[in-house]
Amino acid sequence: MRKTVLITGCSTGIGKQLALAMAVSGYRVYATARSLHNVEALAAKGILPLQLDVTREDSIGRAIAKIEADGNRVAVLVNNAGYGAMGPLAEMPAAELELQFQTNVFGPMSLIRHCMPHMQEQGDGLIVNIGSVSGIFVTPFSGAYCATKSAVHALSDALRMELAPFNIHVMTVQPGAIESDFGQNAEASLKRTFSAHSKYSSIKEHIEKRARASQNNPTPTSVFVSDLLNEMQKPHPAAVKKIGNGSRSLSLLGRWLPQPIRDNILSKTFGLTALRAKLNAATSTPGKPM
Repeated sequence: MRKTVLITGCSTGIGKQLALAMAVSGYRVYATARSLHNVEALAAKGILPLQLDVTREDSIGRAIAKIEADGNRVAVLVNNAGYGAMGPLAEMPAAELELQFQTNVFGPMSLIRHCMPHMQEQGDGLIVNIGSVSGIFVTPFSGAYCATKSAVHALSDALRMELAPFNIHVMTVQPGAIESDFGQNAEASLKRTFSAHSKYSSIKEHIEKRARASQNNPTPTSVFVSDLLNEMQKPHPAAVKKIGNGSRSLSLLGRWLPQPIRDNILSKTFGLTALRAKLNAATSTPGKPM
């Protein structure tokens, strides 16, 4: 029987490539994006484009209703849509922080709530939540993003146990550096929210460095998608799947590297040690502006 899969965030990158790969593998694929225009071309590949904004409950409801009106039910849900809000956490506008959680956490949970009843009724289903190694290895200037991915991991762990009696599998994917538009989008987020009066202005280049970090020696998207799809098609998919450059090594560092050492390394890497030295020098020099 041909399974129906719903994938969010299919405009580019991982979502788009996964939609194409799953269509080739025989799935009935609904590929979604906030703007339908961004996924309409996928129809030529036998994919069903669908408008869906994960931050809007009404949009989610309409998308699920459209799938059901087509006579289909979601058997596989891939919560891929997301972005990284970058910048000093204490200076981040409340609206940006709320949008980060709405996009990366609350939207995916809403989709799960909408898809779960049919999966429970059928006694079968697969939910794939895209987390991140950043949910384990937390870095400066990505606190909001890291927090959402930590939340995704925790929610997935609970869901995996709660839905197991219904034979619904929940898989958490924890990517490392994967070739995508993530870095570009993260920089755009930073430009949108970073204040010219920020106390961190003197190390802005280090904050921009963090925004681009996911594209340092990234694993090709095609490799990521191939590994992910192979795991998804197993009778018993892994509970947690780490894929991509740094996914394993950074996870180990995040769990086992002593906190003082980790803080020291990351503070040096992202300019915070230099900022502290600059502030200390200004404080110790009479009349020198800070």
